Amino acid sequence: MNQSNGRWLRMARLFPSPRAAVWTAIADARELRRWWGPKGFSVPELEFSPQQGGGFRIAMQPPEGETFHLEGEFREVDPPSILSFTFRWDPPDPDDRETVVTLAVRDRGERTEVELTHGEFATDERLALHEDGWTESFERLEALLV
Repeated sequence: MNQSNGRWLRMARLFPSPRAAVWTAIADARELRRWWGPKGFSVPELEFSPQQGGGFRIAMQPPEGETFHLEGEFREVDPPSILSFTFRWDPPDPDDRETVVTLAVRDRGERTEVELTHGEFATDERLALHEDGWTESFERLEALLV
C-alpha cells in the first residue's frame, strides 16, 4: 500500500512569451541547457529528446563542486501542452527517491503559464531543495525568454 505524506511541490509561473516559444525552451535540448538548474549551474552533458517511454540524462555542474547527474524516463509528451517525466539523482542522496515532474504549458494570450507539479518527496528538506532549484531555474528561463 502506498502512503502519501503530502510532500508535493506545486508552482505556476507566467512567462512573457507565446506558448510555442516556452515549449521549445523546455523540450529542446539546446534551449534546456541554457536555463536548467539553479543560478550559477551549468549543463556540461545532456541527453534529452522527449519521446514517451524514452530516457534522458542531465549532467549538472555547480559553481563549486563535482558534477552530478539527473536521469529519468518520459511519461507523457504532448506538445505543446504536457511534458511529464520521472526524476532521480545519480547518485541519490539517502533521502531521495524517484519522483515525477509534470509541466503543463497553457496559453494565456501573449503570455504562457507553466504549472509545475513535482513529487512526492520523502522529506521536507528535499522538497525545499527542489522548490529552490525550480524557482531559480524558472527565473533563468524567464530571462532567456524576455
